[in-house]
Amino acid sequence: MMELGISKRNYITIGIIIINIIYFLFLETHGGSEDTMVMLRYGAAFPENIKNGEYYRLATSMFMHFGIEHIVNNMLILVLLGGKLEDIMGHFKFFIIYMLSGILANIASDLAQTMTGDFAVSAGASGAIFGVVGALLASLVLSKGKIKNLNLYQIAVSLGLMLYAGFKTTGVDNIAHVGGAVSGVFIGLILYRDNSEAQSDNDIF
Repeated sequence: MMELGISKRNYITIGIIIINIIYFLFLETHGGSEDTMVMLRYGAAFPENIKNGEYYRLATSMFMHFGIEHIVNNMLILVLLGGKLEDIMGHFKFFIIYMLSGILANIASDLAQTMTGDFAVSAGASGAIFGVVGALLASLVLSKGKIKNLNLYQIAVSLGLMLYAGFKTTGVDNIAHVGGAVSGVFIGLILYRDNSEAQSDNDIF
């Protein structure tokens, strides 16, 4: 059984969760997080807006969620896995993986929507979270399959099930999920070092 992966030393993970919750409460008190126009007004992603130069939406949409179930599901996964990656990579590298995976996931989604012409207002932390899982997978591959209480099989199955659940559910941005996971794997492969060096990162940053 997977243990909680977060502790008080994981201040980047905790900070990201707090920002998501604060932004969600803001949206709820300014029209409602399930109102598409409210979401668009306050930073959700939409191809036409991004095409017109509103590139900030690639980042702001990562901290927005459509309704309570959406944010609870995403924050639960971040509680379970975010701190584990932060321990492995160090605070700064974890932040880079999270933000860059999320932005690249949103870029992939925007390109796919532009190509198909099937536009939708999109938001959520799932692209970045899939990046976290992808980076954990890369770390485990490079560490020959096991780090602390994690193992390669556990994370690979988790990633597979998360992707499968997305494809079986309507209204889910699966391109962003795949884009985030792939981005996380590649960034993780680039940034990973062995456990002793990763622990040093925690002490420094």
